Amino acid sequence: MSQHTVRPVPAHEPPYYTVVFTSVLTEDTEGYTETAAHLEELVREIPGFLGYEHAADPGGLGITVAYFRDEESIAVWRQNLEHRAAQRTGIKRWYERYSLHVGCVERSHSFERKR
Repeated sequence: MSQHTVRPVPAHEPPYYTVVFTSVLTEDTEGYTETAAHLEELVREIPGFLGYEHAADPGGLGITVAYFRDEESIAVWRQNLEHRAAQRTGIKRWYERYSLHVGCVERSHSFERKR
């Protein structure tokens, strides 16, 4: 992937919310990639979803930061039945450990070099 196609989620007008999911996977990741791709499609359909970023290091730590307009949008995602099923599978099989943090963004700005 070219560096020009990689982009952070642009700044939005605050306030809005961020959900930070940090995880370490087990060795049993069968079905994980497919499920994550499907959940990405589902979350994009939620009104108020603003975007997400994901990064993983070679040691296995993964961080996903999702942005939502309001707490109601986060609640819709949290209550999504397919998302909840994936959470249960994650606890049973995919995650060695994880943490979840939700915060309110009070300031936001972004920069993009013009070519």
